[in-house]
Amino acid sequence: MAVYIEEQRLCLPAAGCPGPSGGPAAACGMSRLLGGTLERVCKAVLLLCLLHFLVAVILYFDVYAQHLAFFSRFSARGPARALHPAASSSTNFSRPNATAPSSGLPEAPSARPGPTAPILPPCPDSPPGLVGRLLIEFTSPMPLERVQRENPGVLLGGRYTPPDCTPAQTVAVIIPFRHREHHLRYWLHYLHPILRRQRLRYGVYVINQHGEDTFNRAKLLNVGFLEALKEDATYDCFIFSDVDLVPMDDRNLYRCGDQPRHFAIAMDKFGFRLPYAGYFGGVSGLSKAQFLRINGFPNEYWGWGGEDDDIFNRFTKIQNTKLTMKRDGIGSVRYQVLEVSRQPLFTNITVDIGRPPSWPPRG
Repeated sequence: MAVYIEEQRLCLPAAGCPGPSGGPAAACGMSRLLGGTLERVCKAVLLLCLLHFLVAVILYFDVYAQHLAFFSRFSARGPARALHPAASSSTNFSRPNATAPSSGLPEAPSARPGPTAPILPPCPDSPPGLVGRLLIEFTSPMPLERVQRENPGVLLGGRYTPPDCTPAQTVAVIIPFRHREHHLRYWLHYLHPILRRQRLRYGVYVINQHGEDTFNRAKLLNVGFLEALKEDATYDCFIFSDVDLVPMDDRNLYRCGDQPRHFAIAMDKFGFRLPYAGYFGGVSGLSKAQFLRINGFPNEYWGWGGEDDDIFNRFTKIQNTKLTMKRDGIGSVRYQVLEVSRQPLFTNITVDIGRPPSWPPRG
């Protein structure tokens, strides 16, 4: 527009106006008047255009400033919400698919799944580290500190897991106990290395009968079964062992089979023979399913002897035992745990199993 006005203005004086000595004076005055009027009109239009331009520029910068301030406020609020996601109550993190808003910061390493632990091969059926016949003697002093130094891989409570393979079973070794600390030290000295060489995942539980009433071995074994499962529900094999019995050959594997197992079939005190047919005492092994199938061990045999025969009869389902097996066993055992102490080589559980009746039970 400015260029166009200048061009129009420059074209106006093309026809010269005659001076006083030539042409009519009225026509020349009229021409000058029109020319002046047109020039003022052009200047007014030019001023209006400039004014319009200035107004447009001012409005443009004002709107631009408002937009700039809006986006600045928006960007200032965004990081605050990201840095404090907990301040927003609209996000429901309890939903399975809900995700937290991103903060723009690098994720912590724990947010990404780490490398999985290597899968260990199954433990062999015939462990390669067994030595066979062992020299067993009970004359050397055997402090627990020495036994602990000899078994650095055994964890608190007498738990052990092979570091190089995955055992097929988890074994709980249950020992009925009272006032036999001397025998217990030798048992721990010999059995921990044997069980480790056999590649067993195991735990040792000493079930200590409180008080001086008549000893009840079978009831303590029932207690040990229940208490071991409370600590580790994965136990699926249970070895019940007297504290004074140690195997003379580590190839006698402390595992459970398809049938209940009797490990102490030849003891030195019996001339390496069974005292009688059907003897099931000393050391025996039952799976969890087998133990529950016979309703555990009888609770009513107070004093040494008798419970072994009853246990054997439960396996063979002798008629007289079948009647008592349903009412006397793991389902009817009553006791009170007084103390649970996890020692470096075993777990000691002291229990009150009550007193024997004043007359022998019938059945």
